[in-house]
Amino acid sequence: MTKAGVYLIGLSDCDEKVCAAAGRISTQEGTALEIYGKSQDKEKNAKLISKVTKSGHTSTIEHVFFNLAFENVSVVVEQFLIEFRLASFTVKSRRYVDFGSAGYFMPEFKNESDKKLYTDTMDSLFDAYVSLTEKGIPKEDARFVLPYCFYSNFLCSLGGRELINLLNAMIYGRGRKIKEIYELGLSLYAQCKEKTPGIFSDFEIRGKKYRDEISLDFCEEKETNKSAEPCEILSYTSDGERNIARAALIEKFNYSSSQAERIISSKENIRHILEAVTKSSRPRALEHFNCTVRFNKVSLACLTHFARHRIQSISIPELICADRESYVIPETVKNGTEAYTVYHNCFEKIKILFNAFSKKGYDESTLVYLVLSGNTVDFVTTMNAREMMLFFKLRSCTRAQWEIQEFAVDFLKKLRKIAPDLFSFYGPSCYATGACPEGRMTCGRSAEIKDKFKTL
Repeated sequence: MTKAGVYLIGLSDCDEKVCAAAGRISTQEGTALEIYGKSQDKEKNAKLISKVTKSGHTSTIEHVFFNLAFENVSVVVEQFLIEFRLASFTVKSRRYVDFGSAGYFMPEFKNESDKKLYTDTMDSLFDAYVSLTEKGIPKEDARFVLPYCFYSNFLCSLGGRELINLLNAMIYGRGRKIKEIYELGLSLYAQCKEKTPGIFSDFEIRGKKYRDEISLDFCEEKETNKSAEPCEILSYTSDGERNIARAALIEKFNYSSSQAERIISSKENIRHILEAVTKSSRPRALEHFNCTVRFNKVSLACLTHFARHRIQSISIPELICADRESYVIPETVKNGTEAYTVYHNCFEKIKILFNAFSKKGYDESTLVYLVLSGNTVDFVTTMNAREMMLFFKLRSCTRAQWEIQEFAVDFLKKLRKIAPDLFSFYGPSCYATGACPEGRMTCGRSAEIKDKFKTL
């Protein structure tokens, strides 16, 4: 059996040669292929890459791509990594795959009795997961009782610059506080340095200057968020519809600003332009509308669905801040007395274990695993209207996980109040494009869904 850890399973065939060529191409004569042909000496390439990146031109190392396999690491690691939005991830779905025998990560303990308390609790949580599925609770609802120490397996691919960012965070930044993440970072660094020494020639020297913690000690003591709203729009482009229409006209016809203003003085013209832009395969003008929104009491399981959207600026609290008093309760669990008891007891058990280990002096490196997938966090994100179009096509669809579907519909309702002409075109794919892309997995209720979103 392969040992748990991270494995470098693939690397661009041209490895550092393409990075070295990129470092030379802006200052040397010759075609792209001629310069690449001169960039075959490994030692010279390593020296050049080190020199170029020291001067701040780190875009040159984006040309080499790394493929990674994460084998039986905790979902804490998965959540940490998935926030690096310039990387690509494919994760084993907890909605469809049975995790009853997935296994879990074992942190270090001060004594055998603490270790046994941990393993007994975790075993009981996995037993509860199995019990819930046997009672007919869908896997996507039973997964909320899975502890965040459970094993995850996923693939990740990223360019050299984002890899440096990731390793800095794992080894020198906030990941260092969690031993599992720190040790995975060291392992990955060693593997990648062997294959691409130029990229990593000064990594340790630069890494010691890395800081990703923010000191806000002056702030007042926090108040508990009591908002009952699924989401709160914090700010948005107040003239967003006109912004989009104006940008589309200038992009299409190179109109003067005054001419564009004359055209968008008509509300009807604005609506026609917005419709044309949203139906386009290249709706770049939509990027001129931005919205910052706070999502409240989102389960950790649902959070991963939000985090997968890459073109957003998302600010997520660290997992240690998850609210252990708050957890989602699926309708399938509410409807069954026996299932509810099993479900509720899981959250009570993890809370008791967390409090016990906190009193024993365990730090974040252990306590971070003592949270369940159904516990909640609040977070803030900023998206432009182009990314929101994709978000709503996927997340307001009946095929989406029910929790994020509810957040998406509430978000869209609020957006339609502030920019009704623009967001009247937004919704699931069947509504927005007129066709369902789900094939055999379609809900078969296209007409009903379209009617719902016409009057949302």
